Amino acid sequence: MTSKDTNSKDTNSKGKQHSDPTKSFPRQKANIGQVERVGSLALGGVLVWQGARAKNNASVPLIAGGSVLLLRGVTRRSIAYRVLGINRTGQDGAVRVERTGTILRSQDELYRFWRDFSNLPKFMQHLESVEVMDEKRSRWTAKAPAGVKVEWEAEIVEDKENEVIAWRSLPGAQVENSGRVTFRPAPKERGTEVKVVLDYKPPAGSLGAAIARFTGEEPGEQVREDLRHFKMLMESGEIISTEGQPTGRKS
Repeated sequence: MTSKDTNSKDTNSKGKQHSDPTKSFPRQKANIGQVERVGSLALGGVLVWQGARAKNNASVPLIAGGSVLLLRGVTRRSIAYRVLGINRTGQDGAVRVERTGTILRSQDELYRFWRDFSNLPKFMQHLESVEVMDEKRSRWTAKAPAGVKVEWEAEIVEDKENEVIAWRSLPGAQVENSGRVTFRPAPKERGTEVKVVLDYKPPAGSLGAAIARFTGEEPGEQVREDLRHFKMLMESGEIISTEGQPTGRKS
């Protein structure tokens, strides 16, 4: 084979690679749990069936909505969940939320503030209180949907100064949960990148998660707001509430 033939073969091979449309769209990971998947398939099938039988203007939206749910169930992927940083592939309705933000403060300052868990209710709006019991254990009280309060005890399972804090609820907790926050230098020395990963099982499993969404307690949005409040508190010393009135840092 001549070098000309080799070059021609390479060129054709590259051309085929570039012409493959799937290369431009990396496969997304599944983010819907089995229970929710079955529900999407069932409801999607019903809507498509009703749309096919309808003899009025409702047929198009019914078929369209059902098709979206069927696709959601087949692929186990939700665009909305991806945008919100939510993963519900865990068992028994377990939910994972991941959020990252950049704060114009040093790693050590952010780490020290977060390491004192009694500070968390200052920027986590759904936490009522965190009582530090000793170096590793703490007692948490949180506001749940419909005005209900839940309590649990947690322990620190990983602690690397200025880098990582990880915790998990102890057996018997009303809400099984675990969390992990990491602190790393932001690019170009622009403060610190803070990443929060939260895993929890809502009361009543997937049903509890669905109720939370209907009552405006979506966990992805909660964590987004908590990080935003943490940023405001650490950078300016106060949180601007939705009513426009600033809340100063508590001491």
